[in-house]
Amino acid sequence: MSAEYQVNGNIAIITLNNPPVNGLGHATRTAVVNGMKQALNDDAIKAIVITGAGKAFSGGADIKEFNSPKASAEPSLHTVINVVEGSTKPVIAAIHTVCMGGGLELALGCNYRIAAKGAQIALPEVKLGILPGAGGTQRLPRVLGLEMALNMIVSGTPVASEKLAKSAIFNEVVDGDVLQAALAFAAKVADVQPLPRVRDIKIDYPNYEAYLQFARNTVRAMAGPFPAPLKCVEAVAAAVTKKFDDGIKFERELFVDLVQTTESKALRHAFFGERAASKLPDVPEDTPVRPIKSVAVIGAGTMGGGIAMNFANAGIPVQILEMKQEALDKGLATIRKNYENTLKKGKLTQEKFEQRVGLITGTLSYDEIAQADIVIEAVFEDMGVKEQVFKKLDEVMKPGAILASNTSTLDVDKIADFTKRPEDVIGTHFFSPANVMKLLEIVRGKKTAKDVLATVLGLSKKIKKTGVVSGVCDGFIGNRMIEQYSRQAGFLLEEGCTPEQVDKAVEKMGFAMGPFRMGDLAGNDIGWYIRKRRYVEKPQITYSKTADLLCELGRFGQKTGAGWYDYKPGDRKAYPSQIVNDMIIKHSADLGITRRKISDQEIVERLIFSLVNEAAYILEEGIATRASDIDMVYLTGYGFPLHTGGPMFYADTVGLPNVVMAMEKYAKGRHGDAWKPAPLLAKLASEGKTFN
Repeated sequence: MSAEYQVNGNIAIITLNNPPVNGLGHATRTAVVNGMKQALNDDAIKAIVITGAGKAFSGGADIKEFNSPKASAEPSLHTVINVVEGSTKPVIAAIHTVCMGGGLELALGCNYRIAAKGAQIALPEVKLGILPGAGGTQRLPRVLGLEMALNMIVSGTPVASEKLAKSAIFNEVVDGDVLQAALAFAAKVADVQPLPRVRDIKIDYPNYEAYLQFARNTVRAMAGPFPAPLKCVEAVAAAVTKKFDDGIKFERELFVDLVQTTESKALRHAFFGERAASKLPDVPEDTPVRPIKSVAVIGAGTMGGGIAMNFANAGIPVQILEMKQEALDKGLATIRKNYENTLKKGKLTQEKFEQRVGLITGTLSYDEIAQADIVIEAVFEDMGVKEQVFKKLDEVMKPGAILASNTSTLDVDKIADFTKRPEDVIGTHFFSPANVMKLLEIVRGKKTAKDVLATVLGLSKKIKKTGVVSGVCDGFIGNRMIEQYSRQAGFLLEEGCTPEQVDKAVEKMGFAMGPFRMGDLAGNDIGWYIRKRRYVEKPQITYSKTADLLCELGRFGQKTGAGWYDYKPGDRKAYPSQIVNDMIIKHSADLGITRRKISDQEIVERLIFSLVNEAAYILEEGIATRASDIDMVYLTGYGFPLHTGGPMFYADTVGLPNVVMAMEKYAKGRHGDAWKPAPLLAKLASEGKTFN
C-alpha cells in the first residue's frame, strides 16, 4: 500500500505509506487522489486529514522514480495538489518529523496545517540544481512572508516547525500526538466556509522591488557556477508580481529549464552517486554486521588524531595508542585544541565539548586496546613499520576485531598476510584533515570478509563519511589517478608554464586548489618519498624532475614556509616565487626544451583527461565498481568542482569521442606515451557511449 484510507467518526484520514520517507511516487499520488475522491463522494464525511506513516509526513519526490517516466505520469504532483486545493470539504495536513520538497508543497495545498514540534520543514530542491516545481515558490512566500520564504528556498536548509510557529504556515504547533490534534481541529472547522486557501493570500511587502534586487545581487555572488539559486529568486519574485496561476506557470518553465542544465544533472548525479557507492553487487544489503561499540587508533599524529575525532563526534569511545608519552600528550593536546576552536566559533556546546573530549583517551599499552571492536592503524607510510604493527595487533586483539589500515598507497593484501586473520583486515583510507574531509576510501583485500566490508560501509555513514569501496592496487582509486594528474602538471612546467598559471587555470574552472597549491598544503616531501619508490619499482614511468629539484632545496610547502610558492609567517596565502620560476626555466634549458605559451584549455584538458584515462583502466580492472564511485572520490576527497559532477561525468559531458580526439593531439607532444587511450575509453568513444 502506498496510502491508506480510514474513517474516524465523520473524518477521513489519508495516510501516506511509502517507506522510508513517504516519497510521492506514482502509486502514492494515485492513492491520495483516490482517497480524496472517496471522501468527497461520501456524504457522511465532513473533513479530511492527510498525514504520513512511520518516520515522516513526506520527504518529497520518490527518488527511486527520478529520471523515469513514472516521475511525471498522471496524476502528477500538480494534479494531486489541485485536487486537494479544490476540495469542497476542509483538508487538514497533520505534519510530523519530516516535511520537505513535494511533501511541503502538498501540505501548502491543504486548507489547514497542524505540525508537531521538531518537524523538519524544507524545500531542498536547490541542492539538486532545480527549484520547487509544484507551487512551492508561489505558496511559501504567501504563508511565511517574502524574506523568510526566499531564504528557505535559496538555501534549501531545513527549519524546525516551532521556529515558524508565529507565521501563517501552521494553524497549530503541538507537543504530542499530531494526528489526535488534527482530528480535534478538523471537528472544530468541519462546517466553516469559505475554505481558506494559501493561493488566495496576498503578499504584502512594501518596496519589494528594492528587496528583490538586493536578493539577486547577494545570491548571484554566492551561487558561483550554479544557475538554480538565482532562478529561485526569479520564481519567488513572480509570487509577488504575477497572478497566482501565471506564477505557477512561470515556476514550471524555470523548473523545466533547470532540469536540462549540466549543473543540475551533475548535482543529481552526485546525489545518486553517493547512495550507489554503499551498494556492492556481491554484498547483499542484509549482510549481518559486527557491532562497533569501541575503537582503537594506532598513532596520535595529525592523521590518528583526526580519525579519532570522527568516532568521538559520533558518540563512540576511542583509545589512541602511542609508543612514547610525549607523542601521546602532544596528540591529545592537539585534539583538545581543535575542539576548543570549534567551541569558540560557537559550533559546539560546552556539554558536547566535554562529551567528545571525554570519549578520547590515550594509552601506551597494546594490552589496553585488546577489547576494541575495530582498530585503525595510522602510522608512517612504510611497509616495515606496518608489518610490526599488524603482527602485534594479530597477537593482542580479541577474536572478531576488525583490523584496519589507513594506508594511502600500500598493498592491503600484503598487510593482511602479516596476520593469521586476513579476513578481518581492511583498508580505511581517510583524507587529511580526517575530521573534516568527507571521503573514506574503503579498501577491500582479496580475503576481506563480506561482513567486515558491510560493517565498515555502515560505520562510514555513522561517522558522516562518503564511503567508496576500492580494490587493491598501488594508490587505490584517488591517489592512483592523481599521480597521472601530477605527472602532467610537472610536464606543463617543463614545457612553458609557471605553477601559478597551472593552478589558476584549474581554479578558474572551479577546483578548490590547483596541483601546486595542493602539493604545498599536503607537503611536497610526501610525493618525493613516493617517487623515489617508483624510480626503483617502475623505472619505465617518466616524471618531470622539477618536483625533485624543489625538494632538494628543502621547499616542502607551507610547513617549511616555502614550496612551489613563498609563504609569510602566519599567512597561508601563496606568493609566486622568483627562485622557483628561475629554477623551472633553467631546468627546461638543461633539457633542451624551448618553452612555449600554453593555453588554459590545454592545461585543463591535460590535467583532467589524464585522470579520466587512468580511471578507465581502474574501471576495467574492477578496482572501482562503477564510474560514479570514481566521481564520488574526486568530489568528496580531491576538491573536484561539484558543478561538473566529477571527472567521469565531466568526460561524458564533453563527449568521449572529443576526449579521445584531444588525447590523440597530445600524443604527438613530448610525453606522447602517456596519452594512449585506455581500451574501455576507446571502446565507449567508438560506440558513442558514456561512462555513467
